[in-house]
Amino acid sequence: MAGSKSRGTASVPHGLIEAILGTVSDAIIAADADGFISFWNPGAVRIFGFTSEEAVGSSLDLIIPESLRARHWAGYNRVMATGESHYGQGDLLSVPGSTKDGRRISVEFTIVLLHDKGQRPVGTAAILRDVTKRFEEARELRRQLTESRDRGVKDLFSETANNQRSRPRG
Repeated sequence: MAGSKSRGTASVPHGLIEAILGTVSDAIIAADADGFISFWNPGAVRIFGFTSEEAVGSSLDLIIPESLRARHWAGYNRVMATGESHYGQGDLLSVPGSTKDGRRISVEFTIVLLHDKGQRPVGTAAILRDVTKRFEEARELRRQLTESRDRGVKDLFSETANNQRSRPRG
């Protein structure tokens, strides 16, 4: 067919990758095998508050709440040593994160293992989204539902008690 393109390998238009990495609102973070940040996009600046200059070269501890660090590093080091992860490609994970101003936020992310030419793990890359607002709204709805359910049970008990008192005893 004249003028048609091959359906083989698709090429990425020049500048597309840089444009996406630089403008996407989600955080895109890469870390080396030792857990030191090697890439930090503007979305990561917006979500976590650290500039690229502050983050690149720092440990991932920068955004991991202290209470979760031991668990994180046990898993991270195991994955770097074995090249195997419990999480498949594209799995959406939810975890707490820490911001520069000390706030704890809720993030959802996908992660991919980075390999060298010999297929040995050399680090990770993750795309993270701040879902704190959605998480807090869901928690508030659960609280309201529990209160409503508890009120309903109390009202039912109260109505039952009133009905029993108003019955003539015979």
